[in-house]
Amino acid sequence: MKKHLIIFTRYPEPGKTKSRLIPILGEKGAANLHRHMTEKTLITVRELQALDPLSIEVRFTGGNLDVMQNWLGSDLIYDAQCFGNLGDRMRNAFETAFHEEKTHIIMVGTDCPFLTVDILVQGFKALEDHAVVLGPAKDGGYYLIGLNHYIPELFQDIPWGTSKVFKTTIKCCQTLNLSVSELPLLSDIDRPEDLESMEFIALKEIENKRVDF
Repeated sequence: MKKHLIIFTRYPEPGKTKSRLIPILGEKGAANLHRHMTEKTLITVRELQALDPLSIEVRFTGGNLDVMQNWLGSDLIYDAQCFGNLGDRMRNAFETAFHEEKTHIIMVGTDCPFLTVDILVQGFKALEDHAVVLGPAKDGGYYLIGLNHYIPELFQDIPWGTSKVFKTTIKCCQTLNLSVSELPLLSDIDRPEDLESMEFIALKEIENKRVDF
């Protein structure tokens, strides 16, 4: 399979997950929210896999292979994220996948519960005639990045964790003369103010029913 989707996540250990939401949700609540959003992301990706063959890889931090497989299933590819900043870890994941002869690679995080199968289909379709596909987030970052060849420059000198990530990445693409396709703008759930969005009401209702660790 030449199409490959990478999910970036971490094992939902209370106190080490969604730290910016701990003051609002508490350590267990923040971890449970992250767990739910990761599971929702995987459900969406599996729905795509049922329509269009692709390999799925989970790049994780925290935990270990056993706990990740027990949590998300043993039929996925797993690998621990490498050391370094977010850009280093993303670059490494793309480099490895291209080395394994994947040709259309999309990477998503788990902070965007509004990601849909249709958007993923659009992303892979765009990679047929664009070097880069980006899903912009309302906070100035991006919830998805896809490449059809290895471009390490896209992960260097990016102000990760700021509202300038998307714009800086676009400027880098322009400097490199890369064709870019943009997907719909979506919301991330990462900060306390994100919990107040009307879109998030249903998620909060579901989360309140979950059992704590």
